[in-house]
Amino acid sequence: MLDELTELMQAAGGRTLGLFSSMRAAQQAAEELRTRVPELPILLQGEDTLGELIKNFAADPKTCLFGTLSLWQGVDVPGPSCQLVVMDKIPFPRPDDPLMSARQKAVEEAGGNGFMAVAATHAALLMAQGAGRLVRATGDRGVVAVLDPRLATARYGSYLKASLPDFWYTTDRNQVRKSLAAIDAASKAASV
Repeated sequence: MLDELTELMQAAGGRTLGLFSSMRAAQQAAEELRTRVPELPILLQGEDTLGELIKNFAADPKTCLFGTLSLWQGVDVPGPSCQLVVMDKIPFPRPDDPLMSARQKAVEEAGGNGFMAVAATHAALLMAQGAGRLVRATGDRGVVAVLDPRLATARYGSYLKASLPDFWYTTDRNQVRKSLAAIDAASKAASV
């Protein structure tokens, strides 16, 4: 995952909002990528106030911002500073969440599919909100990269993809890198 994230961030020239399933994952990624790509500043949720992090992220297109749930819903950065949104994993609720577990059990006891009705629906909503961080204005362009292979391989993957905005979908990594590089070059040319 870190190798893929490194290549995507480099192709995008920074401009990355990293949405992680846990604070530990966000911290590990920030620590490792600060070493791998020192030319790209990486901000991490918790190292400053959320408002200050978002302000700094928006101010410098080379900057990347990593964090968890509050970033999935609370970031509004139109323009060239956010052109890559990366989700490390499908954001299913934690299996030890008592409320979600109780809801799933109730659906199953009523004869339904608790996983699809509760966990997959929860994940679909969060993924749609996370993807929505990318397009904040009419001229915004970019890539939403979900690094969890289950989106492409699991039976519920099509359900989750249907919840996302009407983006062009591909699993071709080379095409994604080419697209990010082209968007980065166009953004740099427009700012000159």
